[in-house]
Amino acid sequence: MNGQFYYHEIIRRTSAAFGTLFNNIFIRHQDGEGDDFSYIKVPIGYGPIQKFLARVEQKPDLRNRVAITLPRMSFEVGQLSYDSSRKSSSLQTFNTIVGPNNTPRQLYMPVPYNLPFELTIATKYTDDMFQIIEQILPFFRPEFNLSVNLSSTIGEKRDIPLVLQGISPFQDDYEGNFDNRRFITTTLNFVAKIYFFGPVDTDDSGNIIKRVQVDYYNDTNRVNASRTRRYVVTPRAVTDYNDDNATTIAKSITTKITKFEVVNGSTLTPNTYIQINNENMYIKSIEGNSITVLRGQDGTQIQEHQEGDVVNIINFIDDDLIVPGDNFEFNEETFDFGDGLIYSPKKGIDVWVEILIP
Repeated sequence: MNGQFYYHEIIRRTSAAFGTLFNNIFIRHQDGEGDDFSYIKVPIGYGPIQKFLARVEQKPDLRNRVAITLPRMSFEVGQLSYDSSRKSSSLQTFNTIVGPNNTPRQLYMPVPYNLPFELTIATKYTDDMFQIIEQILPFFRPEFNLSVNLSSTIGEKRDIPLVLQGISPFQDDYEGNFDNRRFITTTLNFVAKIYFFGPVDTDDSGNIIKRVQVDYYNDTNRVNASRTRRYVVTPRAVTDYNDDNATTIAKSITTKITKFEVVNGSTLTPNTYIQINNENMYIKSIEGNSITVLRGQDGTQIQEHQEGDVVNIINFIDDDLIVPGDNFEFNEETFDFGDGLIYSPKKGIDVWVEILIP
């Protein structure tokens, strides 16, 4: 719909998780002296159990191998239904990140649905049935939280409640005479409370908050108050992203040196940050090719550096390249006002307002 293809594989992933949940059930057989003589893992497959039973009835030559194929379990998906009890506002959104660059996205809340499952168990012996049932029921009271990665696109992993709604009576199915082999079957009905997500825009040019601006007023009544101060914060990169190779060190430096020579000081600017190897420095002043710095900035370790090591600049270009998940610091600016203007978020500029005088 809406001309955009998307497929989160939610039903497929939930079905796979459901089958995996019952994929480690065993039964044990003992002889008259109480010694184990067989230990069998119960196979499970997707599809109705009736197909297997019909195959046995239609091909008598398979009857001699029923003991090999039983016990077994099978499951199938039932009819989906909308769950209004878990409905959220159609306008409510949540934030997530998508893509290899962890691009932030804002998505509408998923739609809740109930996905029913039928788990059918078929055994040859009554005790086999009892062993299987007793390995399942203690985990459902009456629900069990199933951890499912619902969507790899947005990395949405949720605990899906799997509710046991009922168990059918044990049914003995004989083939022909009573001295022939028999099947004992029962069906467990479950409901998985899943969610369906809509399309996700995977464009890597997603919006990231790059600037926060706060205006302070001299009164709580902003209509009559005048702003007095503005505080602006922007993210500051703590690593060089673009490998600008501004210059190189002219002579090796130790961990104690704070003033040293570079090959070309004209490429650098005072009151900015640079990165040499894994150490960040803050340039206090520049005199020709000699720079004075503060060492070990932004939590980096002070290191020794050799002649010819590259000096990279950390500036506004790197600030724009920050991606979610990276470490960063802040650029802070403060402005004092007395002009009576206020900032209009809609227009993006400072505007005059009419001050009401009582």
